[in-house]
Amino acid sequence: MSLTAQAPATAAAPATYTNPVLSGFHADPSICRVGGDYYLATSSFEYFPGVPIYHSKDLVHWRQVGHALTRTSQLNLAHTRSSQGIYAPTLRCHDGVFYMVTTNMEGGGAFYVTAKDPAGDWSEPVWLNDPSFAMDPSLFFDDDGKVYYTRHGGGEHGGVYQAEIDLKAGKLLEQPRLIWSGTGGVWPEGPHLYKQNGWYYLMISEGGTSYNHSLTMARSSSPMGPYTANPANPILTHRGHPELPLQATGHGDLVQTPEGKWWMPLLGIRPVEQRHHLGRETLLTPVEWNEQGWLTVNKGQPLAVEMSAEGLPPSAPWPAEPVRDDFTAAKLGLQWSQLRGPGDGLWSLSERPGYLRLKGSSITMNDIAQPAFIARRQEHMRMRAATQLEFTPSAATHAAGLVLRQNEKNYYELRVTGSPQRRLELLKRVDGVTSLQASAPLPSGPVTLQVESWAGRYEFSYSSGGKPLKQIGSLPTAALSSESAGGFTGVFIGMYAEGAKQQAMPAADFAWFDYQPLEK
Repeated sequence: MSLTAQAPATAAAPATYTNPVLSGFHADPSICRVGGDYYLATSSFEYFPGVPIYHSKDLVHWRQVGHALTRTSQLNLAHTRSSQGIYAPTLRCHDGVFYMVTTNMEGGGAFYVTAKDPAGDWSEPVWLNDPSFAMDPSLFFDDDGKVYYTRHGGGEHGGVYQAEIDLKAGKLLEQPRLIWSGTGGVWPEGPHLYKQNGWYYLMISEGGTSYNHSLTMARSSSPMGPYTANPANPILTHRGHPELPLQATGHGDLVQTPEGKWWMPLLGIRPVEQRHHLGRETLLTPVEWNEQGWLTVNKGQPLAVEMSAEGLPPSAPWPAEPVRDDFTAAKLGLQWSQLRGPGDGLWSLSERPGYLRLKGSSITMNDIAQPAFIARRQEHMRMRAATQLEFTPSAATHAAGLVLRQNEKNYYELRVTGSPQRRLELLKRVDGVTSLQASAPLPSGPVTLQVESWAGRYEFSYSSGGKPLKQIGSLPTAALSSESAGGFTGVFIGMYAEGAKQQAMPAADFAWFDYQPLEK
């Protein structure tokens, strides 16, 4: 994928667009524009590869083109706890070079990588000489050639720190110093610096990345301050309005279209009965600079699911993603993620062509380590996911199947296990306690495993011996929500194998995997 790749077909401009524009776990979006192309990066935490990169022609329709962190030399997550790892990235382009700066929270601190093509490959990390807790770093390229590194520091009651940086030398030219403490909200984070009409604008999030989330802004005549707060802060918040379908709005970034219109991607959530399980998603809103030189968001109105498309570039949807991955490609598709590493030796697409082979180990889904696990984001409230599995356990500990993961302590499994008599099990793990929900004997041969989701529940089904699908149980989405399970990610759904304790496991061969959106 190059910057000059053929554009998608342009359709007649619709009157509205729908939030979120990137559904499912796509938190902390950062954006940059090159000509008529927009590129967006989101956080990835304990998942590998890290920092997915998306491309759009119209700010609404996005297609993944790569990851910024695809090698263990770039991304060490070996002992990373869930919801640690790679926090909010910032994506920028300057003089034909893309920069992605972020923090590996438990694996080395702040660093950046570069690429000529955002689809990759990206460079080895340049680790920054920032001695203190550095979160949510950003880069700003000033008109005079100076570059500024801006980040959160100081924790819950900290502020925004900044230093000049030499990107050629790969080091900070000074110790980051406090330039603004925000307006008094906790976690003044996610800072981005911009220049508009001779003013330097600092936009940050406050209140934490949940229901009290907000966006605030300050400005100065100098990049290092002092900064004066916008008297109309916060410029956006949905706190105190539980009736709104979109909540936790904040952590935004700005982009200007070639026609001069300004837009902001930002994160938000869609709670179901005060719980969200898909994670923090990417929303889009128009913004404007008012007569006082301050940014106004969506004309001062709350963000909605259906928004006016006025001012957007011409609509340019991408072709629909195929429902089925039949594992005939030489590499895993960009939608697939693993836990804490590339899983060398745990999977293969070549040992049995046309199948994804998982080779389970003694590492289980309960461990802060790397199990044989390949999954993708659940991106829709209503969807169907299914796979066909060939697997004959040779010990009671051996298991493989379909998994819906929030973290080590909270997941659901529809799995094949048991020896000498194979059986199907539906397992629920909540708050670290695993319980068997249903069980059924299985004849030999391939078995199809399926989950269908609604906003409030998952329904699990299976089929073997050519028989129709049969439901085995239903479980609530609430237990996999951030409110119940904690953390900053969303549900991942995919395939796993585990349990090789006393004796080696037979391979678990997955013939295909379906992911079918049934509505947004």
